[in-house]
Amino acid sequence: MLMKSAITSTYSPTGSRNFFLNLLKKSTTLSHLTQTHAQIILNDFQNDISTITKLTHRLFDLKATSYARHLFLSIPNPDLFLFNVLIKGFSNAHSISLYTHLRKCTHLKPDNFTYAFAIASASTLSDEKVGILLHQHAVVDGYGSDLFVGTAVVDFYLKNWRIDLARKVFDKMPVRDTVSWNSMISGLVRNCCFDDAVWVFERMLKDGGIPLDSTTVAAILPALAELQELTLGMEVQCLAIKLGFHSYVHVLTGFISLYSKCGDIEAAKLLFGEIRRPDLVSYNAMISGYTSNGESECSVRLFKQLLGSGEKVNSSSIVGLIPVFHPFGYLSLTDCIHGFCVKSGILSQPSVSTALTTVYSRLNEIKSARLLFDESFEKTPASWNAMISGYTQNGLTEAAISLFQEMQRSKVSPNPVTVTSILSACAQLGTLSLGKWVHSLVKSKNFESNIYVSTALIDMYAKCGGISEARELFDLMVGKNVVTWNAMISGYGLHGQGQDALKLFSEMSHSGVTPNGVTFLSLLYACSHAGLVEEGEKIFQSMILDYHYKPLPEHYACMVDILGRAGQLEKALKFIKEMPVEPGAPEWGALLGACVIHKDKKIARVASEKLFELDPESVGYYVLLSNLYSVERNYRLAASVRQNVKKRKLAKTPGCTLIEISETPHVFTSGDQSHPQASAIYAMLEKLIRKMKEAGFQTEIDTALHDVEEEEKELMINVHSEKLAIAFGLIATDPGTEIRIFKNLRVCVDCHTATKFISKITERVIVVRDANRFHHFKDGLCSCGDYW
Repeated sequence: MLMKSAITSTYSPTGSRNFFLNLLKKSTTLSHLTQTHAQIILNDFQNDISTITKLTHRLFDLKATSYARHLFLSIPNPDLFLFNVLIKGFSNAHSISLYTHLRKCTHLKPDNFTYAFAIASASTLSDEKVGILLHQHAVVDGYGSDLFVGTAVVDFYLKNWRIDLARKVFDKMPVRDTVSWNSMISGLVRNCCFDDAVWVFERMLKDGGIPLDSTTVAAILPALAELQELTLGMEVQCLAIKLGFHSYVHVLTGFISLYSKCGDIEAAKLLFGEIRRPDLVSYNAMISGYTSNGESECSVRLFKQLLGSGEKVNSSSIVGLIPVFHPFGYLSLTDCIHGFCVKSGILSQPSVSTALTTVYSRLNEIKSARLLFDESFEKTPASWNAMISGYTQNGLTEAAISLFQEMQRSKVSPNPVTVTSILSACAQLGTLSLGKWVHSLVKSKNFESNIYVSTALIDMYAKCGGISEARELFDLMVGKNVVTWNAMISGYGLHGQGQDALKLFSEMSHSGVTPNGVTFLSLLYACSHAGLVEEGEKIFQSMILDYHYKPLPEHYACMVDILGRAGQLEKALKFIKEMPVEPGAPEWGALLGACVIHKDKKIARVASEKLFELDPESVGYYVLLSNLYSVERNYRLAASVRQNVKKRKLAKTPGCTLIEISETPHVFTSGDQSHPQASAIYAMLEKLIRKMKEAGFQTEIDTALHDVEEEEKELMINVHSEKLAIAFGLIATDPGTEIRIFKNLRVCVDCHTATKFISKITERVIVVRDANRFHHFKDGLCSCGDYW
């Protein structure tokens, strides 16, 4: 009847236009709009710009983009306002095409809205160059200082991980409103720059003239949650109450997530109870809160309640339900959730398949994780990241690197999360050449300002032998978090530079960054491998008394190691007995290792008895004890220990050594004959042994099997994997080139002594990373001072 009235009634042109504009405003379905469009044509308003612009706007509201495009093409002379509606409505590559058409094919000139909408559209493209070019156009056309354009540019750079450029634009904006501050805060949170987000929020408060809104409060809460800043979160909550935002559902939901992530699930439950009618987002936050606090039973119960209410769950509901943070013991639940997702069709959502991939990886169900990844309908960067990270966390570094290379071939652009995962794989495997290539990728993608990427680079260089490169990167970083400091301190510890580690800790203390458990563990480790007993004891006491940190088993084990390595075995045993908690395998294992070094059978027997009781399946402890008896030439007891290993069907991890030549990794095992250049390698090794013996070298055969001839023992020791790798390095590189090798186990005494001789004879620097630390051999000496 409404349409019939429109046809039969007569209006003046202005009145008719207002009628149609009002009718368009009230239309709620595409059917309404198509009927109204028909009447617009019948009443000869199809070329009226105001009417068509309103119709186009409403079409975009109802996602009828194709219809809107055809409508636009029917207009002979669209004005700038209509162009802007189209550019904003498409928000994709079509928007950029329209912008280009506007500039090149019309007499119209873009205004601040044109640039803001076009730059926002550029955020959806994979190539950031388009957005950068649009920014340049805006500056040239005089809109560089415009508030609307500036906010869009800041948001664009943050969505493209260009935090440095976003900051520059934001800081140079002459005027900033609430929206621009919110864009900066939420963008930094998206980029995991949580400390920076809090700093910007505090700066906004100090400025005073800018009013906060509920979006500001909701934007900062995820940063506080990730930083575990519950006290600051409570202050923000007081501010929200004062400003009248606290009762807003999206703000309460943000506080539910904050309290949940800070471990106060009871407070989260109280806040959830304050919401009279929780929406799906609130339910999802509470479900996720239960799960992240290890209360999966409660999250399942609430999920069932949500289903029972008739509410249709979404991907966020499922992701919150998946026990990503506390997966152990929940494989059956994960399988059930997986089945539900398959039946409901929600598995096609990338966030769901990615979360399931992550939890399967953490449960060491790597085959299930890979199958899920391979069957994913859409592989987003997050999907690739989850699988690469899963391989890395499970020690499958070669698979992680292979998948990263496949990602590159698939033309999926890596983001900082990808880069961080692959750098971790490079660090584990010791592949410096690939690590350097990833570093060049970081530079080309302008990820250097990302604190997590820079920290991963420091860790990679340190673990691949480049401690000086690691320090250079560390010094170049403007902002450093606790993880960054830990990476550098740990790096110094790996290289036996204990004094440098302590000096850096002093700098860290003065910088205002609070150390955590990893910091103290890295410091104790550094003291242990540098023989700094007194300094280690001071650090341990300071950790407890000054920083009120409760030591973990790893810290106690490190203290035992410090005392044991220094030969203070009785003191180490006393330390274990006086521990305020029950000592476990780490502490007794450290003591047994020290007993082997110092050949103390008495305390070794005490330690081994405890270890076989606490951890009877760990073959490493049996090997240590067997070696101790062999060194003491007590072959009967050594054989007895080995027999015990055989009875228990325990297998010792086979030793292997990696060396990279011309960016190609070569892996050797003891007595390896499989290398294409095996003949040349063994010839070089024979030549080296002859020269070493002339220089006074004697093969260390005490730990070899006792039931073979002395000559056979020597042959067994001489073909250890590290010696083969060094021999290959000598024939495959130019004279004077540094050789770097990576051993998966602790380097044996004989190979350590042999490498000192080889470095002297060949005048080469040889860098060896074993399971414990780095050894830098030069001129017949090792950086560890034979203390490892």
